[in-house]
Amino acid sequence: MQDFSGKIAVVTGGASGVGKCLCSDLARAGAHVVIADIDPARLEAVRSEIDALGSGRVLALTCDVTKESSVQALAETVFAEFPTVHLLFNNAGVGLGESQRKIWDLPLSDWRWGLDVNVLGVVHGIKAFVPKMLEAGEEGMVINTSSANGGLHSLPNTPIYAATKAAVTSITEVLHQQLLREGGTLKAGLLFPGPHTVNTGILASGEVRPDDYVENEAQKKVAYRSMDDLLEATGLKMKLTQPEEVSEFALACVAEGRFWMVPESEDTDRAVGARTEQILARENPPSAW
Repeated sequence: MQDFSGKIAVVTGGASGVGKCLCSDLARAGAHVVIADIDPARLEAVRSEIDALGSGRVLALTCDVTKESSVQALAETVFAEFPTVHLLFNNAGVGLGESQRKIWDLPLSDWRWGLDVNVLGVVHGIKAFVPKMLEAGEEGMVINTSSANGGLHSLPNTPIYAATKAAVTSITEVLHQQLLREGGTLKAGLLFPGPHTVNTGILASGEVRPDDYVENEAQKKVAYRSMDDLLEATGLKMKLTQPEEVSEFALACVAEGRFWMVPESEDTDRAVGARTEQILARENPPSAW
């Protein structure tokens, strides 16, 4: 898909971070953009901002990706407004306060929250949009956001997040194969934001965590609103990738029809290579990749 002008794009988690940048870049490219997010106040502010960037229409719709009925309602509204959808970014995702905690000590509400947003959110998007996208028969793409952490190799300090992103990778590989059997007009893509930690507000995900997933107030506590805040508070020295860079990379991959949207990274290549070699050699994993 070389030209985004006039195309219809839906982005979940579109009111912040990478999702907001995708909406902005698509609007600038002349696409009609549907911003879907759980936060209605932020949605309206972002809608006004993005509406001024391009010539296409911009819709801002509240959506809770953990609920199939909410994603179905999103799809019904979109298909009532537009003849089809060309680009679906299943991008909504959350991080959890799980760092350095033992997997056996994590509360089930944390597991449910991470799985329902990061995994079932993708499944709900596929179920709600793909049938009508296929029916339209036009060139299109479903892009699911994974992570090198879990999606390619798993870090031991974030068991829930890594597990969810491993699931997204598997789901998208299967989707790719099944779409090929449908004729290949509609494609799948798998986005791995990076190559460094992305400077988003994912650490503040607890702020929009529904009460159904809360056992205690600590689970809604926001320690840092961005990775920049984390670095400033802790004095850590690490490179950050800005969400604008991820969006630019993702749209370039879409234009090329690329499935594996993996930015070049020596660290990722080394970790994935070591993991692959250990699997083929039937060796036990080391204490860290």
